[in-house]
Amino acid sequence: MKLQYLGDSKDRFKWDYHDYLTSSLGYDSFNILPMLTPDDKTTEGSTKPDWFPAREGTINFCNSISSNRKITNIKDLPKHTGSNYSINLHNSSTDIKTNRSNYYSDIPDFNNQVVFIDPDNGFEPEKSCSEKHVKYSEIPDILNQISDNSCISVFHHFRRITFTDDFNRIKESILSVTPSSFVSAIYWHQLMFVQITQSEKTSVKISNLCNEYSASYPVNVI
Repeated sequence: MKLQYLGDSKDRFKWDYHDYLTSSLGYDSFNILPMLTPDDKTTEGSTKPDWFPAREGTINFCNSISSNRKITNIKDLPKHTGSNYSINLHNSSTDIKTNRSNYYSDIPDFNNQVVFIDPDNGFEPEKSCSEKHVKYSEIPDILNQISDNSCISVFHHFRRITFTDDFNRIKESILSVTPSSFVSAIYWHQLMFVQITQSEKTSVKISNLCNEYSASYPVNVI
C-alpha cells in the first residue's frame, strides 16, 4: 500500500467491498496488513475517485482519508458506513522490506475475521518477488494463526494477463501450499481481490455475497 493513493477509485472499490464482506459475514474484526511502502513522485496507478460507484458512506470515508493521508484514519471506515466491526492495523509501521520474516507473525486470534493483505502489486510473479508482493509460502503461515471460518483477502493488480487466467495460476499456486483451502476472487477494472478460507461453508457464503455485490456494482466474480 502507498498512502498517496488513498481515496482513489481503486480505494473506493477496496473499502466498499471489504466493508460489505466483513459486515455481511457478520464478523467482528477486519484485520488489515497494509504492507506499506514509501510514496513516490509518480502518478502511475492513480485513478479518478468517481470511476467506481461506491456507497455514500464509503465515498465520504475516501474523501476524508484522501484529505488527511494517515494510516490510522483507515480505522474510521465502519464509522462512515454504519458497520459494527472493528479494524485492526497489523504492523502498520513496519518496513516489510527489512523485516519480512516477522511481518506476518503474531496476528491477533480474533474469533472470526477478514484478514486483508494489501501489497502494491499482489501475488509474487513467477521469476521474482519484492516487498510489493505476497509470497504463496506466506499464506499457510497466516491461515495457521486464524480460525477456519476466517477469510484472507489479497489485493492483486492486473499484470497483462486476463484476470481469469491469472486467477487460475494463483489458485493452483495457493492450493500447492495449502491444498485444503478454498479460493475465489472478485475483480473490477485493474484490481482483483483473491479470497482464501479453510472452511467450505465460509467459501460458499463468500461466493454468494460476491454474486449479490456484483448485481449492484460493475464487478466480476470468479
